[in-house]
Amino acid sequence: MSFQTCWRCVSRASDPALLAYRPAQQSGIVFPASKVLFSTSASSLHDRGAGGAGRARKSTVKDDVPTRGRSRNFIAKKKTGNLDRGKRPAVGERKALRKRIVVSNTNALEVYGMQDITATSIVDESLRGQVLGIPGPVVDQLRAVEAFKVPQSWALFRRPAMLIRRETVDFGKEMEQIEQDKNRSIRRVLVGDRGSGKSLMLLQAMTMAFLKKWVVINIPNAQDIILAQSEYGPLPSTNPPLYTQPTNTAALLSAISRANPILSDLPLSQNTSSQTTLPVPLPPNISLSRLALLGASDPENAYPIFQLLLSELKTPGRPPLMLCLDGLAHIMGDTKYIAPPTYKPIHAHSFTIPKFFLDHLSGSSPLPNGGVVLAATSNSNNPVVPSLNLALAQLEGKEEVRRDPFRKYDERVLGVFNNGRGPVEVQRIGGVGKEEARALMEYWAKSGVCRQRVDEGFVGEKWSLSGGGVVGELERAVVRMRF
Repeated sequence: MSFQTCWRCVSRASDPALLAYRPAQQSGIVFPASKVLFSTSASSLHDRGAGGAGRARKSTVKDDVPTRGRSRNFIAKKKTGNLDRGKRPAVGERKALRKRIVVSNTNALEVYGMQDITATSIVDESLRGQVLGIPGPVVDQLRAVEAFKVPQSWALFRRPAMLIRRETVDFGKEMEQIEQDKNRSIRRVLVGDRGSGKSLMLLQAMTMAFLKKWVVINIPNAQDIILAQSEYGPLPSTNPPLYTQPTNTAALLSAISRANPILSDLPLSQNTSSQTTLPVPLPPNISLSRLALLGASDPENAYPIFQLLLSELKTPGRPPLMLCLDGLAHIMGDTKYIAPPTYKPIHAHSFTIPKFFLDHLSGSSPLPNGGVVLAATSNSNNPVVPSLNLALAQLEGKEEVRRDPFRKYDERVLGVFNNGRGPVEVQRIGGVGKEEARALMEYWAKSGVCRQRVDEGFVGEKWSLSGGGVVGELERAVVRMRF
């Protein structure tokens, strides 16, 4: 079938006389052909054959009719001048925000009737499985030693509190025995699954030490010592060479002075022979707190003052000493620091702060007045150290663990745990029982962060889902998981 009408339309559209002027059907106004907004293929062919007229019409249509996108040859002009991109964060502001610790929430419900933990209630078996609050002065001391961690959910509750576990009561009894027998000391490493409460066990130990007026020295994160983020230098007259970190030592002295008010009542001994080796003169009758602040104010003199403070704390008649460290595996290998002559990584045992702690953990530097040396491993941020894993597995009593003949072990790490001065204790922190888990869930419900009804079925379900009462997984299943 032929479409005569359609061909007539095409032939009429190709007539030059008709393309010159076209009448408007509605208003009667005549527009020239260059201003026509609608065109056909025939007119395009006619314009293309017209030479320059076609190019003129093409440019005119391009100017009058807006395109919906930029052409391929479009070149964007770069804006010049100072652009206002907002205020840049100050130096250290992002790190401070990332490490900010909030230990109280005024929007949370207050748990009425909750008791505070005291120095005498630590060993009370009747308080086992209950949640006790931490007194306000002790909270300030724990903040000074950086015992609170960012992943812990302190910001969800009205005030800091802790669950009295079976391990808490047992550790309190051991501290009572140390106070009775000053010749006794505990050297222990806490191991366990991720979220089992190893860092919280360190916090509970420091809380009990503060309540008993002990002197606490805490290294909150061992990774900060080995990342090469602060200056370092060789210690004179040491073979093999030791290295000091003035800024880290000054920060440690500042934390010791702020966290231990008892140091204000302890004067410096007048017959100390190491005072003559100090680079600065000391005022008469200076307290140990002022001595620590003196070293914190001048990083160049921080390490000699730190040595003097340790020798003073070990003199007879001083209170017991508690040393804590979190992230033990980070100081069991090479650091990011480089030795200048050989340009090789420096081992962590060659730095003064890790060596100070490991000497007390191994027993080569005893505690004359008694005390506790407590270290914790980490499974969330933990480097692979085969020597440490082998030593801890052997101390834990796993007979099937033997040396791998195809693996290289670090004898300096193995010497910390096998030095003939008595084995280091290894305590595995596991999950809590159902009774302790129920007490913890009831505390969450009273604080307003748990909206479910706490009964036997709910406790059994969440206890099973948390891997047998792992505190971190229990909190994730009850508090953080909302449907």
